Amino acid sequence: MGIIEQNIHTVEEKVAVAAKKCGKKREDILLLAVSKTQTVETIRQAVACGLNSLGENKVQEIMDKYEPVGEGVHWHLIGHLQTNKVKYIIDKVEMIHSVESLKLAHEIEKRAAAKGLVMDVLVEVNIGEEKSKFGIVPQNTEAFLREIAKLPHLCVRGLMTVAPFVENAEDNREYFRQMKQLQVDINEKKIDNIKMDVLSMGMTGDYQVAIEEGATIVRVGTGIFGERDYTKLA
Repeated sequence: MGIIEQNIHTVEEKVAVAAKKCGKKREDILLLAVSKTQTVETIRQAVACGLNSLGENKVQEIMDKYEPVGEGVHWHLIGHLQTNKVKYIIDKVEMIHSVESLKLAHEIEKRAAAKGLVMDVLVEVNIGEEKSKFGIVPQNTEAFLREIAKLPHLCVRGLMTVAPFVENAEDNREYFRQMKQLQVDINEKKIDNIKMDVLSMGMTGDYQVAIEEGATIVRVGTGIFGERDYTKLA
């Protein structure tokens, strides 16, 4: 068993345990393999082990890997998305996790309409209200959702957050709890074109806590592929 296969096995077990702890089934959670900086060969190893949902932070990396990795893979754009790059990935990704401005939402609407498709999106919430991060602050989320719900070529599936970086995963439990509560509160409003069935939160250091608090998608990179070598991008 190779190192990536071992890592996937370990992560899968932890996801299953966390899901069971909060009364969910393993299949209720999507494990998104964050493949940024990874080579096509390395990504193929993960895909061969059954991980066919991949998350990338940058449009360029999706463009570079899309054809070489091949069919049967579901790409997610999880990083900050500039409006001028939407056109490159609009027909390549299954979901955009990082919608946090009306300008971006309108660009996705325009590009999706031109391709005759409806794009699944998540609204990025800056739950820790950190100045260094993108996202809508929690108290403005409902108003923002009501605006983008009017766009017919967007299907708002839920919320995403990048929680603060912490040494102890438990330190983020309250943030994840707040995200779940925000999802519940918005669901109760029954806004047209807002499904709110997806909660994307939790990464390698805290995905188990995120699942326990309601995550339906966890984004795991280092836990699957090991520490990243950023020199490969130079």
